[in-house]
Amino acid sequence: MNPTIELLKSHRSIRKFQNRRIPRELFEELIRAGQSAATSSHVQAYSIIHVVDPNNREALAELSGGQRYVAESSDFLVFCADMKRATDAAERAGAEVVRGMTEQLLVASIDTALVAQNVATAAESAGLGLCYIGGIRNNPAEVSELLRLPEHVYPVFGMCLGYPDQAPEVKPRLPLASILKEDYYQSERDPELVAEFDTTMNTYYQARTGGTKDTNWSQQLKPLFTSKLRPHMRDFLRGKGFEMK
Repeated sequence: MNPTIELLKSHRSIRKFQNRRIPRELFEELIRAGQSAATSSHVQAYSIIHVVDPNNREALAELSGGQRYVAESSDFLVFCADMKRATDAAERAGAEVVRGMTEQLLVASIDTALVAQNVATAAESAGLGLCYIGGIRNNPAEVSELLRLPEHVYPVFGMCLGYPDQAPEVKPRLPLASILKEDYYQSERDPELVAEFDTTMNTYYQARTGGTKDTNWSQQLKPLFTSKLRPHMRDFLRGKGFEMK
């Protein structure tokens, strides 16, 4: 084991922050560390919006589902998949550019996730805490309008950054045997391993809430798959120029 692995394994979502600003020099170093993430064909298909205006922070907190830490954290970032910059550059270089391909959407989304995870790890290495905000996709059109995102750019998620004012326990993860497959996809043991994990998560929730939350992993998944989750995203992405061709 080494300090980097220990750091990665100690990740926790932080939703309560000290009233303390991140120094600008450190903030910019975090973004540079993000830029060092792997990127498909060196496209670097992402843009990061640093939301500073308090009114915009308040609006994004509400658009994300009333998550107050969006407004209260030291800094808030919106990570955007961005195919505009690269396709515009290729066009200026003389290419007959084809836009809106499904592969372009995938590349941009994956690049964005990779740069964000680098930022997250760098932040935690500096003693900061963070929380990803997938609720940005609750109202993507309104978020895009607020941030003035052009065609071929869409918001993937937000990230709260700041100095932690809480110390939650690390949330357990699935057993390694359930996600690490050898040579082929094998699921015969999954029911057994998931049942084991459900017991682990029930114990975790009971301890974290003083016995007031009696649930498990499988139970928590039910609302995610009993209705269509964010069905507006398909039409929104098409409106942003991703035709998924």
